[in-house]
Amino acid sequence: MLQTTNTILMIRPVNFRMNEQTAINNYFQEALDIKNAEINSKAQIEFDDLVVKLRGVGVNVIVEHDDKSMDTPDSIFPNNWVSFHENGDVGLYPMFAANRRRERRDDILTNLEKEGFQINNIIDYTSAEDEGFFLEGTGSLLLDRMNSKAYCALSARADEDLFIEFCEDFEYTPVIFKAYQNVDDTRLPIYHTNVMMCLAEQFSVICLDAIDDKKERKQVTKSLKADGKTIIVISESQMHQFAGNMLQVKGENDQRYLVMSKAAHDSLTSKQVADIEVFCPIISSSLETIETCGGGSARCMMAEVFLPKT
Repeated sequence: MLQTTNTILMIRPVNFRMNEQTAINNYFQEALDIKNAEINSKAQIEFDDLVVKLRGVGVNVIVEHDDKSMDTPDSIFPNNWVSFHENGDVGLYPMFAANRRRERRDDILTNLEKEGFQINNIIDYTSAEDEGFFLEGTGSLLLDRMNSKAYCALSARADEDLFIEFCEDFEYTPVIFKAYQNVDDTRLPIYHTNVMMCLAEQFSVICLDAIDDKKERKQVTKSLKADGKTIIVISESQMHQFAGNMLQVKGENDQRYLVMSKAAHDSLTSKQVADIEVFCPIISSSLETIETCGGGSARCMMAEVFLPKT
């Protein structure tokens, strides 16, 4: 199984703003004292700049445009509602916020098929929303596709039973733990696994300090080491600059790159940068507005497309 892909789906926002429905348990979100139209305009510029940088190194970026009538402020983060797999399977996921459920769009899947991608089977978990259970795609799930392992930090947006169901359906071994952050001197669950951990082919960037339980921390470390991954440890303060929210992609001639925001890049020490660049160059781009209002960063903006071509 491939761990990285050359093809990325990204959704250009038309109504981006701070989503009051997700701010309940996304403690990375902050309000900006500017009008929503200006927030969206700034987010579009940041989005376009990242797309240019990715395409500039040969990444195949498929850009779909959000539908303004849907009022989906977080549509810029498509990896939460869909995942695409090498065997032609597509996963559709139950979302915590009601206004995020409108992000799921059949026309996007149809457009991928028009582009020559093969969809064989749709595995739909969205009915779990009716019972109040959620599993937000590759925000909640970190997939080590090469070693058939899935990592998940449990939270209000990552239900354990649903996660195990996913692992059974897609034939992944589950690695389950809890990850926390300080919020007003209280340890509260981190909403998505992919803000505290990144999995690349040969390495992992992870905030081990977020895993408070020593046994769980040891279990995660042991699992990564068993697969021969180099572990690059980041601090909680670096995690809050989205240094865990990174994605490895393929560019021209199968060159690998690690994609992250400028804030994440700037937070890294020179040694951490050097440790990453042993494996691949870094691509970073300013995502300040998206990070502040959306509480997500570069990895959240990219849905990896592993589907076979017809």
